[in-house]
Order: sequence, then structure tokens, then C-alpha cells
Amino acid sequence: TIDKIADELERNLNIDSFKFISLCKDFNFIHSLDIAAPSIEGFLFPDTYIFMSSYTEEQIIKIMVNQFFHIYKKHIDSIAKDKKLSILKVVTMASIIQGEAMHDEEMPLIASVYYNRLKKGMLLQADPTIQYIIPGKNRRLYHKDLKIDNPYNTYKYKGLTPGPINNPGLAALLASVNPANSGYLFFVADGEGRHIFTKTNKDHNKAKKKLNKKRKEYNKK
Repeated sequence: TIDKIADELERNLNIDSFKFISLCKDFNFIHSLDIAAPSIEGFLFPDTYIFMSSYTEEQIIKIMVNQFFHIYKKHIDSIAKDKKLSILKVVTMASIIQGEAMHDEEMPLIASVYYNRLKKGMLLQADPTIQYIIPGKNRRLYHKDLKIDNPYNTYKYKGLTPGPINNPGLAALLASVNPANSGYLFFVADGEGRHIFTKTNKDHNKAKKKLNKKRKEYNKK
């Protein structure tokens, strides 16, 4: 996220994290970079950069955003246009996929679940969108968290979030425009970094029960 990038830059380059975050949310600055989104979240491409210690917050943001547009135009743009997907929709979906997946090869399947849910008018119910609206580090989510009244809460509001929830990499962007062809509507984390995908709520609940049982048995050891 913008906040984590700002912390990293402050630690390594001694930049002003407050100024960095403020610029990323500044309407005029955002639009000067040809970004039509609530903030620059999603458009700071995660990559290896060589930054000079003399670089300003503004220069660093521009370099990361330029890298995003370079990658997007090279790998994503033509596919997105063919599918009539706006850049904001692609990046927002990619950010949710990025938030869920630990392994790149699972991303197209995760994307398929979200697109299938959107087609059916279902809530996305994506946990990373809840983590995004809770300040601080990611933590265990509770039932009360799912009731937070915020447009980024996909347990409460249908459709995609108003903007990205992190800055996705290439694999997530590719999955966003090339989802797998599946009938899956649900998935649950298996506790080992991967997910179990199911087509019905009944099978989803079975998978959750099985995993809870496995977790309890493991905790007894």
C-alpha cells in the first residue's frame, strides 16, 4: 500500500512519509499524472528501483507511476481494451487479487471467482478490502469488522471498491484481464498459502468445516 511504501522510503531514503502520502492523495497531483482514481494507490508499480538520496517525494512517485504505465501499455492495455475494461477497473480488481493470493499461479482462478460473483450480482466479500479500511498492520478479522460502513467494504457494498487497495504486480494485472474459465464462486484459505475453490455455498461450508477440523487437530499436537 501507499502507507507501507512511504514507511519503506522513509526508512531507506529518509524521505518525508507524510508528504509522500499527502501527494498520493492530492487531487491536482493525481490528475497531473493522468490517473483518474481516488488516489495514486494502485499506480505505484512494485519493482526494483535505484533512487538517489537527492530525489524528492514527487520525483519518486513520478518514477513509480511511469513504470506502472510502461508495464501496463506493454502487457495489459490491448487486452483490457478488447474486453472493454477501464484501467481503473483492471487495477482495482488486480489489487484485490493481489491481496488474496500468495502464489501467482492461483491468481487467474481467484480472478474468475470475483468476476463470476460480479456477473451474478453477489457481494465480493473479499477480506483484503476489510484489512484496507482498518488502520495499522493486517490482523485477524472479526464479524464486527465486516459491518464497517465504508464504500471499500465488499461485505456491505456490491461491485468493486472505488479504487485499488494496494499496488498490484504484473501477475495480478494479467489475472485481472485474463481470469480462468471456471464456475467457482467461493474459495477459502487452506492455511498453507493456497485456497480451496468451490462452486456452491454447501461445498464451501464443507471445505471450511474440513479445514477447521484439520486446524484443531494440528493445534492439539
